[in-house]
Amino acid sequence: MQYDDILGKLESLSDPKTVEDMTRFGINPENTYGVSVPNLRKIAKERKRNHTLAQQLWASNIHEAQILASMIDDPKMVTEEQIERWVNDFNSWDICDQCCMNLFEKTKFAYQKAVEWSYNNKEFIKRAGFVMMACLAVRDKKADDKQFEPFFPIIMREASDNRNFVKKAVNWSLRQIGKRNLSLNKRTLETAREIQKMDSKSAKWIASDTIREITSQAVLARLRS
Repeated sequence: MQYDDILGKLESLSDPKTVEDMTRFGINPENTYGVSVPNLRKIAKERKRNHTLAQQLWASNIHEAQILASMIDDPKMVTEEQIERWVNDFNSWDICDQCCMNLFEKTKFAYQKAVEWSYNNKEFIKRAGFVMMACLAVRDKKADDKQFEPFFPIIMREASDNRNFVKKAVNWSLRQIGKRNLSLNKRTLETAREIQKMDSKSAKWIASDTIREITSQAVLARLRS
């Protein structure tokens, strides 16, 4: 019954104008109602973690239902088979990012998948690898610096990928690692300067944008305090 109620709620909140706007931001409009993320979070907040319901919502192939699935699933119950099945269904950058932020980075597979997916040539799966790196850099407060060390050669390897959704995620991951602490800031700056030397337009953009942010007075003041 919850499943039908949720789909009915999503349909009632549908907004064709929002779908049109989403398309302009590169979001896949297929099977999309145009329900905002704040509204999805409100629906999720009204419900407890529900692994079974999350699987049903994901299987609907409805854009917002899949994002909602990532919000209500229980990360402790997520299997490796599920995480691989879901990532292979990604058809839009926002579903990719929401799944990584809401669910995947909270699972025991987070660091493993960040590395594995970075080798995948499918745009949204590769993006997921770097979104995971960014999320872990921000949210895993207990992680040791050594856990981020394997990410630097991966970021260098993929910095020349000029696909929009990949290069932005590579940039995101590098910047977030560089804003974690002073030690990683220094390591990130060294990596960015190496990337800047590459004969690649996307690499040079990633490097310059990262250097600009992680050497800013605001970031350095926060890290020093």
